[in-house]
Order: sequence, then structure tokens, then C-alpha cells
Amino acid sequence: MADKKVMLTQEGYNKLVDKLNYLKSVRRIEIAERLKAAIALGDLSENSEYVDAKTEQGFLEGEIMDLEAQIHNSVIIHEEEGDVVSLGSKVKILFPTGAEDTYMIVGSTEADPDENRISDESPIGAALIGQKAGSTVQVHAPAGVLQYKILEIIRE
Repeated sequence: MADKKVMLTQEGYNKLVDKLNYLKSVRRIEIAERLKAAIALGDLSENSEYVDAKTEQGFLEGEIMDLEAQIHNSVIIHEEEGDVVSLGSKVKILFPTGAEDTYMIVGSTEADPDENRISDESPIGAALIGQKAGSTVQVHAPAGVLQYKILEIIRE
């Protein structure tokens, strides 16, 4: 089975690489020091410090493997030229309430609603992909069908 491609902006890719480097160069050393101190305490069979450190080491190594796989399978997305919303686009939309906001369409790995970064796989993101400024899109939400108007596709 082929690994799933991870769609990332350059910024998202850089964040993953930075996190991986931190985990390998800082967290691994911290956990190794905890293990060394716990081993120095003696009897490992009843040493909760040792057990906790080994458990944390296992989780850390799993996270490192996951990050390495994401980085290895990453595809850097670049905003497409043209007049339609695509991965990497910043889109200013009008909500049904009359409020306006700007979102960046990113791959699911980078999605962060608090930072106005929405996944292309989310209901709103999927509805916006391929649409032009001035279009109205319908999004099926738990509250019903909502309509959003694309006010502008912001090119930087």
C-alpha cells in the first residue's frame, strides 16, 4: 500500500522539520537522562521512574516516526495562479451572519481553525476549492445548509 501524500505549505513543512529536530536533539536527550537516573536507583522491576521514562520514550519514538513519515511523504503546495480557489489560497468570505473573515486553504495536516487555516477536506474548504470570487457556495452543516459568498481570493 502506497503511503498517503501529505499536502503542506512551505511554512507547514518547515514547522514539521523544526519539531522533528527538537524531538531528536532535545527531548531524546532529556528522556535518556531520566532513564539513566532511574537505572541508577536500582531494582528496575519496581522502579516507577524507569517505567514512566520508558513509556515516554516509546511515545516519543512513535511521534518521531510519524513526523519522519509525514516529511518523507510531503508535497509542498504552492498557490496556483488563476482566478479559482486552490490549496494555498487565501480566501475572504462572507458568512450568513454578515461577518467576513479570511481563511487559508491547507492540507489536513496543517489545519488550525484558531489560525484561520482550514483543510481542503473540511466542509467549507471542500466547497471553496475550484470556485471563483463572487461565487456563493453551499456547505452542509449540522445546523443545515449554509451559504458563504467568496468576496476575494487574495494573492500574495
